Amino acid sequence: MKIKAKLTVGVGALFLLILALAVVSGWYVNQLKKDTNNILVANYNTLQYSRNMLLSLEDLAIDKSALDTFQKNLDLQQKNVTEIGEVEATNLIIKHFKQLKIQPEDSSLISNIRKDITELMRLNMEAINRKSDIADDTAQNAIVIISVTGSLCFMIAFILLVNLPSSIANPIKELTDSIKEIAGQNYRKRVHFEGHNEFGDLAKSFNTMAEKLEEYSESKLDKILKGKKRIETLIDNLHDPVIGIDENKKVLFANEEALNICGLRKDEFIGKQIQDIAVTNDLIRNIIKDIFIPKPENVKSEQLKIYADRKESYFEKEVVDINIVPTGEADSEFIGQVILLRNITPFKELDLAKTNFMGTVSHEFKTPISSIQMGIQLLENNQVGSLNEEQITLIKGIKDDAERLLRITGELLNITQVESGAIQINLIASEIRPMVDYAVNANKSAAEHKNINIEISLEDDDLVAADSEKTAWVLTNLISNAVRYSYENSTIHVITEKVENVIQFSVTDTGQGIQPQFLSKIFERYFRIPGTKKEGTGLGLSISKEFIEAQGGKIWVESEYGAGSTFYFTLNIFNINQ
Repeated sequence: MKIKAKLTVGVGALFLLILALAVVSGWYVNQLKKDTNNILVANYNTLQYSRNMLLSLEDLAIDKSALDTFQKNLDLQQKNVTEIGEVEATNLIIKHFKQLKIQPEDSSLISNIRKDITELMRLNMEAINRKSDIADDTAQNAIVIISVTGSLCFMIAFILLVNLPSSIANPIKELTDSIKEIAGQNYRKRVHFEGHNEFGDLAKSFNTMAEKLEEYSESKLDKILKGKKRIETLIDNLHDPVIGIDENKKVLFANEEALNICGLRKDEFIGKQIQDIAVTNDLIRNIIKDIFIPKPENVKSEQLKIYADRKESYFEKEVVDINIVPTGEADSEFIGQVILLRNITPFKELDLAKTNFMGTVSHEFKTPISSIQMGIQLLENNQVGSLNEEQITLIKGIKDDAERLLRITGELLNITQVESGAIQINLIASEIRPMVDYAVNANKSAAEHKNINIEISLEDDDLVAADSEKTAWVLTNLISNAVRYSYENSTIHVITEKVENVIQFSVTDTGQGIQPQFLSKIFERYFRIPGTKKEGTGLGLSISKEFIEAQGGKIWVESEYGAGSTFYFTLNIFNINQ
């Protein structure tokens, strides 16, 4: 807290407490005044009226105007009723006085009126005692509250007296001692003031000054040169090419690996502007293009194909920005970049070998699977011979497994085409309805088995630039998934509509839906939602994504968990001029 704020808060709090003490005292004095007025105005007046009425009764025999005097005081009393039971007592006096006016000689009526007046006086005397007790309680409370408030004011004033001078004087003393230490060339001296007040800012500036003085005093040229040599030796012994440039794009260093793949000598490279070298060197131009034209954040690291080690090699490029925080400063400063080229050739070769192996194995599997299916068809033919129920069950299981194995084999072949880059996309003007009809018919049997209705809504008859075979495969896969995950007796919607300059396809199911945390992974290879009991390889959606993106489209999913999912993909409208 700032010192000014401390003073404001402390003195302000004391002022508010004093003000509160004055308000509380005035309030209690006012309450005592009200209690006293209640006794004087209400109860005292009733006693006075009662006394006058008693005196009037005594004068009835000798003064004829005594009845008027009595009536006058009785009227005043009727207007001054304030206590419980006082109404009844007053009404009795009125009743007996009316009778007395008729029978002025009746002594029993006079006696009754005296009793009524005495009761009225008793009620008001008790009220006076009760209100006197209330006034005493109010006085006691006032003494306690005023005492507590006064004590609190005293404590705060005492705390301010003890702490405020020291909180200002002690940091000044410590800062003075520290300045003397710095003057004596003890640059390791620091001051530590907690908080964010003026002394904290002063301490921060002082420590920054001391830190820079210490840095300058301890810096030695030989230490700097040794550190530079260590870094250069480390970079030169790296097996991956490394190039360093400063904030002005001047080359600071390049190891032997970088010089070899670029075909440059050190004197041709170090100290030159990298964009000037790129003018005559195609590889450097390809490497630095991202530095001058930044890529979007989500784009993967680029892979470069470079002839190195007497063969075509693959490198993954990464550009690392170097930012430092200068001594004593809070904000970082950009001082250059390091370009790393990781040699991923061994991994690329392993991946290629894996892809070739998967392709070979998948292709070889098709022949025995076809033979198995042919054998199953022969066994199911009643002309060959009849089967008992157990054998029929076994044949059905073998048939399902063979179909599943064939489907997996087909997906593996597709994925090997995608990985090897051998995927063939034939973009031609394609009609939408034949592709949709093919996909729906391919899943018609499975949908009828679960009594699922597939509704088709084709909004536009435009042609799309698409590979109809692969697009139909994607639609078949999406509808198959929708049938698999939808509940029985439900409806699947297949919709196409024109959105701007593309045709948007959508397949909506009424299944369980996808949990939000899995939406971003649903198109990853081999991914399956944890806990699902449905069969699948986890390749279908990954292959669909590759097929659609290879045709220049996009694919995504929207899902509400518990209510179903909708898979979308877009294809470009065929332009007759293209």
